Amino acid sequence: MKQKKFILPESEIPTAWFNIQAIMPNKPLPILHPGTRQPLKAEDLYPIFCEECSNQELDTTHEWIPIPEEVRQQYAAYRCTPLVRAYDLEEALGTPAHIYFKNESVSPAGSHKLNSALAQAYYAKKQGITNITTETGAGQWGGALSYAAKKFGIDCAVYMVKASYNQKPYRRSIMQCFDAAITPSPSMSTRAGKDILTINPNDQGSLGTAISEAIELAVSTPNCKYTLGSVLNHVCLHQTVIGLEAEKQMELAGEYPDIVIACFGGGSNFSGIAYPFMRHNIQDGRKTRFIAAEPSSCPKLTRGKFEYDFGDEAGLTPLLPMYTIGHTFKPATIHAGGLRYHGAGVIMSQLMKDGFMEAIDLDQTETFKAGVLFARTEGIIPAPESCHAIAATIREALKCKETGEKHGFVDMSAYDSYFSGEMTNYVLTDEELAKYQASADALNQ
Repeated sequence: MKQKKFILPESEIPTAWFNIQAIMPNKPLPILHPGTRQPLKAEDLYPIFCEECSNQELDTTHEWIPIPEEVRQQYAAYRCTPLVRAYDLEEALGTPAHIYFKNESVSPAGSHKLNSALAQAYYAKKQGITNITTETGAGQWGGALSYAAKKFGIDCAVYMVKASYNQKPYRRSIMQCFDAAITPSPSMSTRAGKDILTINPNDQGSLGTAISEAIELAVSTPNCKYTLGSVLNHVCLHQTVIGLEAEKQMELAGEYPDIVIACFGGGSNFSGIAYPFMRHNIQDGRKTRFIAAEPSSCPKLTRGKFEYDFGDEAGLTPLLPMYTIGHTFKPATIHAGGLRYHGAGVIMSQLMKDGFMEAIDLDQTETFKAGVLFARTEGIIPAPESCHAIAATIREALKCKETGEKHGFVDMSAYDSYFSGEMTNYVLTDEELAKYQASADALNQ
């Protein structure tokens, strides 16, 4: 029988996260204070984030950051996650490619987001914080943080993008099971939300808006800190447990990936699987390709500009050097809510600029077609976000029919509209793109 799953024992859970900033040939440009436009120091972030996360955010020196034992103990509930060879998908495609996927859905929260949620909740608890706030797009991050907060005995408030709040009621139920307070964003509970609703009472929200509301609540509430599920450096750092495990599992399989693919919203999914393998390109001269798969309706990597921009709509965050569509971007209500963010993380933006990674954008009908094929061959119904990575993987696997064998890596209510034929593709027009990017361009004059 062909070996399909490669599973490591609990003892193989990584003891340190990998910090790619320490080995990058070109360090990311500095994050700027929004008022002074001077490079941030870690203490400038303390009013918003817990101190340890702030320190990790700006750490460009230490290649390895120890994982606290209390976090590793929580990881042990689901890590190490399986690496799976997708034999049936390969057969359906008639491809010589070897396709592997890292199954992060086995976590208690159902996604990779828990890897950082547990770390951030732990650091908040250790500092004596009693309340944490956050935003969530499709609900995966909100569910993960709600679970992590409950584990460490902290109260959690989540602002959920209104379009997803209405599209995905069961994601709300998951967060409520873990005793989190859920508010559809934009809301009337913050100044940022009120300002947006005054202009457009029917505004369906964005991750940028939800971030503004969550930060405002954090800085105005005693003993409360803000947490983020993607984009920022310390979040991407925590996700590297995925790729570090995958390295060992690929060794068990006797292979090494030619291509690593992940879906891309703000970057936590991509960084988790890519950074540990990318270090071998940087340090050892490997030639692995790294492909970020994003939606055509939110093409920050493929059509955005590399410039300083806010991470939220209201302009409450520091200025981040990143590929961006513009912080005033209003995304289409596609089902992949976790990918509807206007910018890319600082580290990934620099890596993209320097040619260490590439990106493609895909229509959602193509991604759902890929997701259905994956479900019918591998027996797992993937989330809309993961469907983007699967679609990109299928494209590459089909190319292998002509170019030879490759070893690929894919990180893993909406299906009703796909099967009924009601699903619509949203492609950002040049005119819309120019309008939204003007908000970022003005900051760079």
